[in-house]
Amino acid sequence: MHPSARRLRFYLKALFADVDLRDSRVLDIGGGSGLFSFYAACMGAEKVVCLEPESEGSSSGMSARFRRVCEKLGVGEKATLQPVTIQSFDPGDGPFDVVLLHNSINHLDEPACIHLLEDEKNREIYRRIFARIGSLSAAEANLIVCDCSRYNLFARLGIRNPLAPSIEWHKHQAPEVWASLLRDAGFRDPKITWIPFNLMGSLGRFLTSGKWAAYCLNSRFCLRMKKTNEGSVHETSF
Repeated sequence: MHPSARRLRFYLKALFADVDLRDSRVLDIGGGSGLFSFYAACMGAEKVVCLEPESEGSSSGMSARFRRVCEKLGVGEKATLQPVTIQSFDPGDGPFDVVLLHNSINHLDEPACIHLLEDEKNREIYRRIFARIGSLSAAEANLIVCDCSRYNLFARLGIRNPLAPSIEWHKHQAPEVWASLLRDAGFRDPKITWIPFNLMGSLGRFLTSGKWAAYCLNSRFCLRMKKTNEGSVHETSF
């Protein structure tokens, strides 16, 4: 599920930094193969739901692979895969303490994401989706969003990025845009970090950390926010 155990350990610790997964309820939206869902279950989460609809953009046989890994890890009762979208997901028995969108926020409604900055109609589509996520989140829930920013040096130069050759930059948005819209859904205290290049050890991570380094590499970010008890805010600015 990952080419390097060492790099994976580093990434998982960074991804869930300051998040206590013990006895928590975790919702992994667009969780793919379930890597992060399995980690949460192994770290003591009470319940983990991985949403990954087997539709366009999803790999066939996902459910079978998920069950096999659950059996090997002994977390079958904790982790489940539901092949549905967030819009149609039925949470059943209550809200979640941790919500993760890892490389999936732009896929919640890709056409709206592409044109998000152009008009209010597309922003309203995402406001409704985020309101849905907010309604599934417990008070003080941790929201973790990881993705690529739209802005990248190679994209600006109009050439293919050798570090991320498959990224279609126009299908992504900057973390500040997501944070602004998520505030409308009752999330607060946005903290944005830029994910360093993770192939050259500690020195490489040190040299490639920060916004400008990310801009010259693969523009990967991690946005963290907290769910508030207050009602939604209706002012959004970019």
